[in-house]
Amino acid sequence: MEYDTMMMDGESLGPSVKISAADSSHVDFELSNVDLSFANSLRRVIQAEVPTIAIDLVEISVNTSVLADEFIAHRLGLIPLDSREIDQLNYTRDCDCDQSCGKCTVLLTLHAKCSSEEVMKVYARDLIVGFDRPNNHIGNPVIIDPEGQGSLIAKLRKGQELKLNCIAKKGIAKEHAKWSPTSAVGFEYDPHNKLHHLDLWYEKDAAAEWPKSKYAEWEEPPAEGETFDYDAVPSRFYFEVESAGNIEPDTIIQEGIKELQRKLAGLIHGLGETDEMGGDYNGPRSPEGMDGGAPWQDQGYTTPYAGAGNASAWGGGGATQYGTTPYGNSGAAGW
Repeated sequence: MEYDTMMMDGESLGPSVKISAADSSHVDFELSNVDLSFANSLRRVIQAEVPTIAIDLVEISVNTSVLADEFIAHRLGLIPLDSREIDQLNYTRDCDCDQSCGKCTVLLTLHAKCSSEEVMKVYARDLIVGFDRPNNHIGNPVIIDPEGQGSLIAKLRKGQELKLNCIAKKGIAKEHAKWSPTSAVGFEYDPHNKLHHLDLWYEKDAAAEWPKSKYAEWEEPPAEGETFDYDAVPSRFYFEVESAGNIEPDTIIQEGIKELQRKLAGLIHGLGETDEMGGDYNGPRSPEGMDGGAPWQDQGYTTPYAGAGNASAWGGGGATQYGTTPYGNSGAAGW
């Protein structure tokens, strides 16, 4: 996957993306003509809400290694699995099956036993992926090392055995970090600190003790004696997205934008109160706006200084059950 530096949106009025570097595992780009809230929302979404697949349940039949069952299960959950075309896999909570099936889970098995005097290393490549899955690559362990072995799971000595079944499910990093599509996301703006959003602590010279990032060359430094602009806001944001290997970095960003669109669409739909918008807002409303303009409660008392109070659902009339008040007036006629 090769990219050239280009402008994905040539209009200066709308959001603009400029890719500075990219390969199969990371992408660096500049996002401009947007505000800070949008840029930060994109960062949070690509970190925590892009779905992937990861091992969620581990059934261990035999484990005579020195590692505890929970330790091995934890290591298995952190192995990145191929999550391309993840939309073909359902969430288990949305699937019609009783517990698990090929439409919502992927089965992986492992059986290793050491029979020699040398230490046996068990790698991710030793996991066998089941056939009942949406496509032929989803759920495969991601192996990118030159030896083609993948992540190390355990080490076995002679006579030790490890036999287990794994169930991989679709999820997001907001639920658990094992579903994270990224290993790191760099986010930076205002490299010269013109906006003073950072209070840099220093001993003698801030410029010497806080070296500028590489993006400082992309923007003009502040002029000597320049007046501080209290109305200035950031408009250029620099991203460095590194994939964990389960999804290509450009796909992570695209899926993050789609997730933002879904969230905004759901918000607009939920807030639509008129029939034209087709909303289904069921939250609090003003009393005049419910039941065709009818009040949400029946009329209670009018005022303590009026005559008899109005009838309400909590009493037949304005008269009290205590008769005359201590101040001499009947409870049936105000105070």
